[in-house]
Amino acid sequence: MTRILAVANQKGGVGKTTTVINLGASIAVHDKEVLVIDLDPQANATSGLGSEEADVLGIHSFISGENTLEECTVKTEVEGLSLVRGARHLAGTEIELASQDEREYFLAEALSASDLSGYDYVLIDCPPSLGLLTVNALVAADGVILTVQSEYYALEGLSHLMETIRRIKAHWNKKLSIFGVVLTMYDKRLRLSREVEQNADEFLGKTLFRTRIPRNVRLSEAPSFGKPVILYDAFSSGAKSYMSLAREVMGR
Repeated sequence: MTRILAVANQKGGVGKTTTVINLGASIAVHDKEVLVIDLDPQANATSGLGSEEADVLGIHSFISGENTLEECTVKTEVEGLSLVRGARHLAGTEIELASQDEREYFLAEALSASDLSGYDYVLIDCPPSLGLLTVNALVAADGVILTVQSEYYALEGLSHLMETIRRIKAHWNKKLSIFGVVLTMYDKRLRLSREVEQNADEFLGKTLFRTRIPRNVRLSEAPSFGKPVILYDAFSSGAKSYMSLAREVMGR
């Protein structure tokens, strides 16, 4: 059975797209088939996986029903990892959706009409907002992975996001659950990181993944080469941490 996971946070710069790219690649190297859907108008998951944003045959074409999932899917350098490319004009798609009936279900309906049997996991990269594109991702997903930066206001923003997820579950997607929360940009040398970790552990319990994603230069450099970190530097702490996270995700 295919598991559909949205990776979300309404705040930008918290490692969300980095997690989609590197978690997807790390799961794929465990002989799994993974599809990344780039639903963010910034299209950073697309460029980070070595592709150009899509003028046609991308996520807009798929959501609108103009093209099938198979037509909109491209392969990446990582065997077993495929991509539905994003594009900057997705911002216009969100405006178009606002005037439509049942606008929360466009992605869910497109995916339900598609053959996902060839994929073990679908990872959806959400925009850094709680707009209609993110709502579409959450309505389509089985679960949500929340990325939380190891900083002072992180848990405050997380509680707001969790309330949004509860509302979406109540109104549009009863099967939606929080699959897990991952701490990103973690530095165990810093007291602040350790305090956020302790608070997150008390607040989230088993929902919090054991793996911590560190601040790592290789993780920051890899997207500029259009590669996940396991292809850029497989022995870096960033690569090792995402391999560890992949094992946790597959074990849940």
